[in-house]
Amino acid sequence: MTEIAHTRVRYGYRRIHVLMAREGWQINHKRFFRLYQLAGLNLRMKRPRRHVSAARRAAQPEAQQPNEVWTMDFISDTLFDGKRFRALTLLDTYTRERLAIHVDTSIKGERVVEVVQEVSRHRGVPARIQVDNGSEFISKALDLWAYRHGVTLDFSRPGRPTDNPFIESFNGSFRDECLNIHWFLSLEDAAEKIENWRIDYNEFRPHSSLENLAPSAFRARIASIFRPSDAPS
Repeated sequence: MTEIAHTRVRYGYRRIHVLMAREGWQINHKRFFRLYQLAGLNLRMKRPRRHVSAARRAAQPEAQQPNEVWTMDFISDTLFDGKRFRALTLLDTYTRERLAIHVDTSIKGERVVEVVQEVSRHRGVPARIQVDNGSEFISKALDLWAYRHGVTLDFSRPGRPTDNPFIESFNGSFRDECLNIHWFLSLEDAAEKIENWRIDYNEFRPHSSLENLAPSAFRARIASIFRPSDAPS
């Protein structure tokens, strides 16, 4: 329990309980929480919750199947020498799969299109992509790609990150569980460590909204329900 808590710093007692149950530890959740408290693990630093204004735009319909709605955003970090880099994160809001995390010192609209195209080759194109109003997302390159493939670009309101809660939640996990605990020696080193984390997130990390399954396990479970021919095109 302590080892998991120290290596997976953003996991609370519920997610750690799930991981231990996978390993064969059959412990009542109430007893587990008492042990968790006795070990002092409930005193670990937590990310403070934001106080969000009640004023919000009309809620967009949530995805009802895989590959219906994607969302993407940028997050920045630094190498060991202080040189900054950016990561383009792309995920499926239904399966919570992290479809891609592209790392580079500069990522323009044309490169965003290349990343989306690469993922689309084996996933198909989504019906809608949620993005903010960054210059890379309002570029002519992405607009043209979306028009040609019948994809709706769903822009959040300026200064309102809560319009896109899935990517905000993911970026919080990404920073706490990967960026904040690794020392990146080069851009290549950063890309390798981030890709390993992405695979771990998809293949291993339990997700409470997916009945504590990892995203890949959840997708495998629903594969017979949503066949490829059912996906938006």
